[in-house]
Amino acid sequence: MIPINAEEVKMRMDAGEKLNLLDVREPHEHDEFNIGGTLIPLGKILSMQTEEIEDLKNQEVICYCRSGQRSMQACLMLETFGFTDTKNLTGGMLGWKEKFGS
Repeated sequence: MIPINAEEVKMRMDAGEKLNLLDVREPHEHDEFNIGGTLIPLGKILSMQTEEIEDLKNQEVICYCRSGQRSMQACLMLETFGFTDTKNLTGGMLGWKEKFGS
């Protein structure tokens, strides 16, 4: 797992790069504000319900949550499931909102 900051993710999004973003928050948090990631709450990842992202095992996957803690756990779990390039968005959505607003 490698940390990645909001500026880098935003720059890559603005450049039109297709990123594999994974939102590991709860559905109500995702509905409130999100940056376009696939929603798979951390609880599902912990119980190995990752079928919908299995095809991303050898691609970069950027995980995010509210503050960066749950997404760090998600990255570590995904690595144990064989994902080879996980990145944790440091500061999560709190950091994102601080830098770019909502």
